[in-house]
Amino acid sequence: MNPILNRNLYFVKEHVGMFKAANNFDILNPESQEIIMNCREENLGFFTKLFRFTGYKRMTPFNVEIKTSTGAKVLRVKRGLTLFLSNVEVFDENEQLVGRFKQKFFSIGGKFNVFDVNDNHLCALKGKWTSWDFKFMKDDIELAHVSKKWAGIGKELFTTADNYILEIKDTVPAEQPIRVMILAAVMCIDMVLKE
Repeated sequence: MNPILNRNLYFVKEHVGMFKAANNFDILNPESQEIIMNCREENLGFFTKLFRFTGYKRMTPFNVEIKTSTGAKVLRVKRGLTLFLSNVEVFDENEQLVGRFKQKFFSIGGKFNVFDVNDNHLCALKGKWTSWDFKFMKDDIELAHVSKKWAGIGKELFTTADNYILEIKDTVPAEQPIRVMILAAVMCIDMVLKE
């Protein structure tokens, strides 16, 4: 696991554009505003690009890679074509399957369950339908929180609706594989639940 995943705070900034088909994000250190990772969706097929500009965008496949600012691979998130529910696979920097996300049917605000490679339930990502606010919950314990609002040093970065903060709780130990799944899930919120 790349040591960059041991951080507890990440600022995620989506690249915006009028004719943008790919999902591209920069991940910054909120305190220094330095880019520490890039999330890029490269090599989109013609039909995928075409459908990204229609109402079928949420059904299109995606394959995004997260790399450090120096180009070292951190993880990859992949989903095939979907009709109703997303089933997303997460791979580590060595292309080993780490786990999966399975979207919950009929959830208000959005929800998907996070599983390890052996299909053991790790946690659930739960959202509120009234706002852009998501929590990673294991039973009644919050592991991480994703929000468009944050009262920390980096709050001046929040200038558009495409920016948000990921805060992993101190109770999640460093080097825990669930950190890979949490960061990967954050990249999927827009693509699976909000688009």
